[in-house]
Amino acid sequence: MTEKASVSWSRACLQVYTGNGKGKTTAAFGLALRAAGRGLKVFIGQFMKGSEYGELEGVRFLRGLVDIEQFGSPSCIPLRDVPKPEDVALARAGLERCKEMLAGGQYRIVILDEINVAVHFGLLPLADVLALVDGRPSDVELVCTGRYARPELVERADLVTEMRDVRHYYDTMGLAARDGIER
Repeated sequence: MTEKASVSWSRACLQVYTGNGKGKTTAAFGLALRAAGRGLKVFIGQFMKGSEYGELEGVRFLRGLVDIEQFGSPSCIPLRDVPKPEDVALARAGLERCKEMLAGGQYRIVILDEINVAVHFGLLPLADVLALVDGRPSDVELVCTGRYARPELVERADLVTEMRDVRHYYDTMGLAARDGIER
C-alpha cells in the first residue's frame, strides 16, 4: 500500500452520531473505511460491546490502519436502574484506554462507539467524557456514537447527525438481528 498518511486538514472536528434510528455505528465504520483508504490510522473503542460482531472480522482486513477494542461484557445490556460493577469497570477502563489512544499520536481518527449510551446508563460520568472531548489533541478527529447524546456533548460538536427511526423491520416484520446487517 502506498503511504498516504500525509493528509492534512485545516482542523480536526468532533462528530456526534445519535438518535433512535439504525446506522450510527455503521456511519462511524464507513468513516473509518474512508480514512483507511487515505492511509489514515483509526482507533475504534466500542463501549458496552463484548461479543462477536461482524465489524470485528471486517476490521481484520484493514489491519495496520484500523484498530478496534471492546470495553464491555458479552451481556452488557443495562436495562436496569443500577449497572453491574463489572460493566462500570470495563467502561471506565475503556475510557482510560481511549484517552491513551487520543494522546499517543498514532491515530488521526478516534471513534468512541456507543459512548453516549454508556453515559446514559451510568457506566461513565458525563464529566469524564466531556473532559476527554475537551482535552483531545487538535489534530485528531473524534467521533462519538450512540443514542441519548447529552446536550453538553451536542453543544461541543462540530457535526451532529441524528438518525431518526421512520420504519424498522424489527417492528413491522418481527425480524431479529441478522448477522452481517445488525451484528
